[in-house]
Amino acid sequence: MTTVLVTGATGKVGSRVVQELRACGVPVRAFVRDPDRAAAVLGRGVELAVGDFAEPESVRRALAGVERVFLTSGDSLYKVEYETNVIDAAAGVRRLVMLSTVGAEVGSPVGLFDWHGRIERHLRGSGIPAVVLQASHLMSNVLAFRETITQASRFFLPVGKARIAMIDPRDVAAVAAAVLTTDGHDGKTYLLTGPEAITYHDVAERLSAAAGRTITFVDLPDEAAWQRLVQAGMPEWLADDLVALCGLLREGLAEPTTGTVQALTGREPRDFAEFARHHAGLFRLC
Repeated sequence: MTTVLVTGATGKVGSRVVQELRACGVPVRAFVRDPDRAAAVLGRGVELAVGDFAEPESVRRALAGVERVFLTSGDSLYKVEYETNVIDAAAGVRRLVMLSTVGAEVGSPVGLFDWHGRIERHLRGSGIPAVVLQASHLMSNVLAFRETITQASRFFLPVGKARIAMIDPRDVAAVAAAVLTTDGHDGKTYLLTGPEAITYHDVAERLSAAAGRTITFVDLPDEAAWQRLVQAGMPEWLADDLVALCGLLREGLAEPTTGTVQALTGREPRDFAEFARHHAGLFRLC
C-alpha cells in the first residue's frame, strides 16, 4: 500500500492512527507543525511533513504521492477553513477518512457540531471517495480535568445525569486504520461509541477505583459552569459551546450505543474502567 497521510498526527486520535497503521506495516506520513514534539509523541522513524493548515502550499506538499488521507484537526475558529482546504487539495486521492462527531449538523446550536456538519457537506460534494467517522464523546475529554482533580479531588460540568456512550480514542483510531486499509467503506458514515452509556458520576467512581482515592463529580447549573470555565482561562466561544453541548447531552444526544467498533475491528471497544486504569497515574496523588 502507498503512504497514508495523517493530519492532526500529534493529537489524541491522530497519534494513535499513526501507531495503528505502523503496526500493520502501512507507510505513514504525519502532517505536523512541530517536528520536535512530533518525534516525542510519535517516536523516531515516522516520516514527517512539516507544515501548517494555514499554509496551503505545505498541505499540497504533504499530499504529494499520497493516495489515502486521515483528516482531523484541533478545534478552533478556523477548523472549517483548514479542513475544507485539505479536502480541496486532496482531489485525486483514492480515499479520505474524516474524523467527525456525533451530533454533526449544519446549523447546530453547538458551533463544533455545525463546523463538522459543514466539513462533512463539503467532503460529500468533493467527489473524493470518502468515509466519515462520527465519534461519540471521547473518554480522553476527562483528561482536561486533571489539574482540578489532582488539586481538589473533584471536577465539574453541567451534564446532570446524562448517559453518554463514551469511546476510547484508541478504538476510534483502530476503526480509522481499518477503513483506511480495507475496501467496502467508501460513501459510508459510521457512528462510533463505547460499549455502554455511563454518567459522569460513573466516571468519577471508576477514576476513584483506578487512582485509589475518592474523586467526585459535581453537577453545576449552566451559568455557574460557564463562569468557572471562563475564569479558568477558556475562551468565551468555547465555554458557550461546551455549555450548549452539555445541554444536548442531557437530552440524550450521545446515549445510544452501536456495534460498529466490533464489526470493523473484530473486538469489543474498551470500557471506561479500562481507560481509567490506563491513565490512573495521571490522577494519583504524588
